[in-house]
Amino acid sequence: MTSQSLNSHHVDPDTALKLYIDGGWSAPLDPVSIAVINPATEEVVAHVASGSAADVDRAVAAARTAFASWSGTSPHARAQVIGRIYELIIERKEQLAQAISLEMGASISSARAMQVPLAAEHVRVARDLLASYRFHTVEGGTAIDREPIGVCGLITPWNWPLYQIPAKVAPAIAAGSTVG
Repeated sequence: MTSQSLNSHHVDPDTALKLYIDGGWSAPLDPVSIAVINPATEEVVAHVASGSAADVDRAVAAARTAFASWSGTSPHARAQVIGRIYELIIERKEQLAQAISLEMGASISSARAMQVPLAAEHVRVARDLLASYRFHTVEGGTAIDREPIGVCGLITPWNWPLYQIPAKVAPAIAAGSTVG
């Protein structure tokens, strides 16, 4: 692979230096960035925002606010939103594979064959399970209600970020919880 940057793959440098909070991109409270270094080439391929504890607090507060309405959505409505996420991953699979290859130093064939398809599969499974998942059951004389519990805090490791995010976010939002 020739020397490239994530920006050459349509990653908006302004967005990369922002955090996605409360349904939109916003500048971090502390304008600190982290260099994204391709471990295969040791080249800096991008800079991304570094969120602070105060930014996490903003995200959690926004997720708490969103929980009030999101937790009341029907499984069908949640499946539609998750289905759209799946469609976007599929539409952007090549762009995502290129970004993963640059960010992680993974081969492009690995990114195309494993990283992106597994991320999409997690989202698809969460969407499809909503069609048959029983949120209310009765076992013996006991009623069991599976309800959204609130804001989920999710930690993503560095070594499979595209895979790990959908593996955590999709089930959380499918259950009616929000992510902060």
